[in-house]
Amino acid sequence: MAIIRKSPLSELAHWEPFREVERLQSEMNRLFEQFMPTGNGHLTSVDFMPSAEIDESPSEFHLKLEVPGMEADDIEVEVTDNRVTVKGERKSESKTEEEGLIRSEFHYGKFERSMAQPGKVEAEGVKAEYKNGVLNLTVPKVAEAEKKSVKVSVS
Repeated sequence: MAIIRKSPLSELAHWEPFREVERLQSEMNRLFEQFMPTGNGHLTSVDFMPSAEIDESPSEFHLKLEVPGMEADDIEVEVTDNRVTVKGERKSESKTEEEGLIRSEFHYGKFERSMAQPGKVEAEGVKAEYKNGVLNLTVPKVAEAEKKSVKVSVS
C-alpha cells in the first residue's frame, strides 16, 4: 500500500472577486434591458405608466396623473370603496412614421394605473378634470361613523 501525501489547501476553490462583480454587472444590465426602451422607442416588458401624485385633506383625496397627448374621452376612471383605477390608451401618430422617424422616446399603448386609497372613499361623488395633459381627481372620503363605546358586564 502506497502512502500519498495530500495538501490540505488543494481542495479550496480559487476565488476571484472581480469575476463576481462582473456577474453582478451582467445581471444588472439584463434587468435594466427588460425595463428600458429598445432602439425603436417601444418598451420591451413594461407598458406606458403615467406618473401620479396623491395628497389628502380632512374630507377628500386629490389625485393627479400625467397623461399628456390624450383626449378626455380616451381616459376611463373607475372607483371602488378603497381603490381608484385609471385606464386609457395613447395612440401613435402615423404622420411621423411616414416622414421617416429616426428616434422616439414617447411611450404609446394601453395603460392601467390602480391606486389603493388609505381609507374608504365615496365613489358617487368623485370629480374629474383633464387639462393640459394632467388628470385631476377629487375623491371624497366616507364620513366615519361616530365611535361608540359600550360597557360589557363580565359575569
